Amino acid sequence: MNREETESEMSKEERIGFHKGAISVLAKERAEMLKIVSVVEQLMQMHLKALADLGVQLPTAQEQTKDGKKPKEENKEKKPIDELLN
Repeated sequence: MNREETESEMSKEERIGFHKGAISVLAKERAEMLKIVSVVEQLMQMHLKALADLGVQLPTAQEQTKDGKKPKEENKEKKPIDELLN
């Protein structure tokens, strides 16, 4: 069954509910992913500090770029989609 047949069989309210439910689940998944990223970042900082205490200096992100400039952050002002839907 292709997408057009499925959408024609579903009422508008059912499609709206389906998409809202998908957005809700994905927003929760994103929140969990951010928690994971936070934990990983904390662990990396802990290891970097331990290395610094041992006298090992790793290059910073700015030193790793070719031209010495920080990488550009794209769409800095872009709001999360769940905030746009509320």
